[in-house]
Amino acid sequence: MSGSSRYPEEFRRDAVALVRSSARPLAQVARELGVNHETLRTWVRAADRADQAAETGGDAAERELRQLRARVAELEKEKEILRKAAAYFAGDGSLTRSYRFISSHRATFGVARLCRVLDVRRPGFYEWLAAAPAREQRAGQDERLADEIAGIHAAHRGAYGSPRITAELRRRGEAVNHKRVERVMRERGIAGITRRRRQSLTRPDKTAAAVPDLIGRDFTAHAPGQRLVGDITYLPTEEGWLYLATVLDLHTREIVGHALAPHMRADLVRDAITLAADRGLLAAGAVFHSDRGTQYASTEFRATLTAHGIRASMGRTGSCYDNAAAESFFATLKTEIGARSWPTRDEARQAVFAYLAYYNHHRLHSTLGYRTPHETRLNYRHHHAHAA
Repeated sequence: MSGSSRYPEEFRRDAVALVRSSARPLAQVARELGVNHETLRTWVRAADRADQAAETGGDAAERELRQLRARVAELEKEKEILRKAAAYFAGDGSLTRSYRFISSHRATFGVARLCRVLDVRRPGFYEWLAAAPAREQRAGQDERLADEIAGIHAAHRGAYGSPRITAELRRRGEAVNHKRVERVMRERGIAGITRRRRQSLTRPDKTAAAVPDLIGRDFTAHAPGQRLVGDITYLPTEEGWLYLATVLDLHTREIVGHALAPHMRADLVRDAITLAADRGLLAAGAVFHSDRGTQYASTEFRATLTAHGIRASMGRTGSCYDNAAAESFFATLKTEIGARSWPTRDEARQAVFAYLAYYNHHRLHSTLGYRTPHETRLNYRHHHAHAA
């Protein structure tokens, strides 16, 4: 800028301001100020460029400030979404849970923002929203099913798991899938009882004559009354032990004979097999299988079997698998009977009697195709009566 260094900065600014505010030509203003007109023109152009630069810079800063403020506001909203989501999900980060959260908060934050923050597809949310009526209908059906499941579960002392409950529902005419029953039970905390391991009462008689194993771990039978197993268990009462001996039919899984006593003498098991015979539930030449306990090896019990035309069979000493069907029944009884101890032997006796009636007539058995033992015996008789 020629000659500009001779003039103070303040003079130059005033000169430019005069040019801008005056209607007079620049050359006339220059003459009045005693400045070369080209020098004054240079000052004015420099001032124009500076003003333009300042204005441009100010607009950019303003725009940047507005953008920063908008971003801060957006981050605050996202922060609020995440804070609410953390409390809402509480460990359940499923997609369905995300959709429910979006649906509940869309009026406040908008669907697009919620989907972005939660990292879910917006079309997926709208598809989920469109399926809401069908979903509500299924939820209502699940509630009705859950009520029926809870009723079955309670009626069977909490013992039934999903397989038996599914079978019972189908017996009632419900076309229900076992996976759906499992899910409904799991969601509502309904579960069957887990069986406890039973302590064996077997005391082998090493002096008794050898008896063959006629069962060989084949716990099946072609007809009722042909093949039976028996065992002894104990029931604790405040008056002392009460012992239970049973006779189980391998075809029907029915308890066809039983006896209860405060002792484990041979007449306990004798009375159980005698009851089965007296009820007419043993076939000629039936096989009765037991462990090698002293009661079953006794002369008294052997004589009872002979009197009823029953052949004795025994598993090996110390092998619970050789009498697994009888062991399994006692495990079921101990689990499902509803008590671990009774005040008196009479109360324990009544509880056992009631349970055996329930077991034979109402409890569905998996090995019987989810029928009851009593039904299985009647069905066999009905089928063979018509076949004859």
